Amino acid sequence: MDDQRCPCGSGDVLGGCCGPLLAGAPAPTAERLMRSRYTAFALGDVAHLLATWHPSTRPRSLDVDPGLEWRRLVIVDRSAGGPFDREGIVEFEAFWTHGGERGSQRERSRFVREERRWLYVDGETT
Repeated sequence: MDDQRCPCGSGDVLGGCCGPLLAGAPAPTAERLMRSRYTAFALGDVAHLLATWHPSTRPRSLDVDPGLEWRRLVIVDRSAGGPFDREGIVEFEAFWTHGGERGSQRERSRFVREERRWLYVDGETT
């Protein structure tokens, strides 16, 4: 599986892109964390989603719909979120299919960096 294209759309293979982050490596930027979270949704990796969610907003549990197929990720905008920032914002649009239906989710997500680890705080759908 590590030699398949990464679902985040970077063009790299999973093992050279989001795979190490899903295995616990810290993301260097807010955007990289957001891409790994998209990949986790695409692969159904609930453990990664919960582990990268800030404790102040993290749900106790999370269910992902196995019938929902995440098809493509587009980064719309980003603000801060670099290796030396404490906060960052990443706006994205994620395209999905479910049965014969298609759609997308556009969100402006907030991230914070604590103890050298980026964490997802919350997002506002647009």
